[in-house]
Amino acid sequence: MKEYGRNIQYLVQHAMTIQDPVERNNLVQDIIELMGTLNPALRNVEDYRHKLWDHIFAISDFRLEAESPYPIPDREELRRKNMQLKYPKENVHFRHYGRYVESMIKQAISMEDPEKQEAFTEVIGNYMKLVYQNWNRENVTDDLIKSDLEFLSGGKLTLHEESNLDTLSKANRTKQGPNQQQTQERRQGGRYQRNFKQNKNRNFKRNR
Repeated sequence: MKEYGRNIQYLVQHAMTIQDPVERNNLVQDIIELMGTLNPALRNVEDYRHKLWDHIFAISDFRLEAESPYPIPDREELRRKNMQLKYPKENVHFRHYGRYVESMIKQAISMEDPEKQEAFTEVIGNYMKLVYQNWNRENVTDDLIKSDLEFLSGGKLTLHEESNLDTLSKANRTKQGPNQQQTQERRQGGRYQRNFKQNKNRNFKRNR
């Protein structure tokens, strides 16, 4: 175990060669204290001394004979197992909308209240236009969003002609636009001042 270093390994190996059980246990106790000093991060772990005892048995390849205050662990218990995580495989029709849009569409279709369904559908349309603009700011029209929404819902959800799909877009621009504009203006002003000073210094040197 690299976090303890090779000297701990040597000490554990030496403890395994001691025949006197009392002397061996005393040395093991000292090694445990030293291991706790070398790895103070374990002090934040619940029952960290139990961890230290498990580690010293693992370092000895589970051949150390010592009087542990805790049950001696089994090799299989401490062996790290590589768990293979399954990557979620979902067929998303339009990746720029993401799978959450399709989840919201399914939820809207299941709504029984027509008024709530209509309001939620308009929220979905607003969000679709917002994420589409983040993906591609050009060629974003309400007709395109309405067509994609109708396709994703299998014709079960439609937006009215007078639906306003710019609510979230305007709110996003209001939230971010002024700050970004001020930042850009400050940067441009800084570049202008630096260029002005550099040109002024060049002209001064030439005149000299």
